[in-house]
This record gives sequence, C-alpha cells and structure tokens, in this order.
Amino acid sequence: MSHLTANDLKTKGIAAIESVLAEHTEAIVSVRGKERFVVMDIAQYHYLRECELEAALAETRADLAAGRFTESSPEAHLARVKSSA
Repeated sequence: MSHLTANDLKTKGIAAIESVLAEHTEAIVSVRGKERFVVMDIAQYHYLRECELEAALAETRADLAAGRFTESSPEAHLARVKSSA
C-alpha cells in the first residue's frame, strides 16, 4: 500500500490519488506524519463491502447451526434490548 501526504493532496489534488491508485489498490493519506485515511477505487470499496457482508452472513449461519439464537415476539425482543442497555 502506498502513502500520500495531505500536502500532496493540497498541491496535486485528485491527480495524486489517481497516480497512486494506478499502481496500488489503496493509498494511506497521512496528516502531519500520522496515518489518518485510506483512499481506494470504488470497485475495491464495493469488493471489500461485499466481503464484509459475506462474513456477517457466514457468522449468522454458524450461529443458527449451533443454536445460538432465541425466538420471541417483537415486543419481547425490544424489552430484552432495552433492559440490556
């Protein structure tokens, strides 16, 4: 993963991002020497988001298969949520 500085963005604008993303899938943007942001192509973002959703679905399926769930009415569920807050 390549790095950009906030100053690069100020002076070169979007061209700085395009230049880095032409060779890398992501770029870290540092501000005053500290890593603060990640910039990526929208296709890469959508791919990572899909992976995140697939992982959540797999976790849910594992919970269901292992019996880690409860059945209740919406009212009972809300009462349980409110009591745990």
